[in-house]
Amino acid sequence: MYIPKPIDTSKITLPKEIEELTEEIAKNVHENWSVGRIADGWTYGEKRDDVKKTTPCLVPYDELSETEKEFDRVTAMESIKTILALGYKIEKI
Repeated sequence: MYIPKPIDTSKITLPKEIEELTEEIAKNVHENWSVGRIADGWTYGEKRDDVKKTTPCLVPYDELSETEKEFDRVTAMESIKTILALGYKIEKI
């Protein structure tokens, strides 16, 4: 039986400048997801239909619902926190 063991990021606090990076990464996560969906034959549709391969999420990031944006933000934030928890530093150059 599979038991997930994610890296504990609960003690990681992101500095303000890194929090701003989260939104850019979230947008990029959505862009990459969209590229993959389109390559797999998915198109925009009013509702998700796995048979017809339609989804209402094939829109620019800015047009996503806050719920959908939050999913991408959490993915981005947890990725950044994981990098920091593993001892890496993130610096803008």
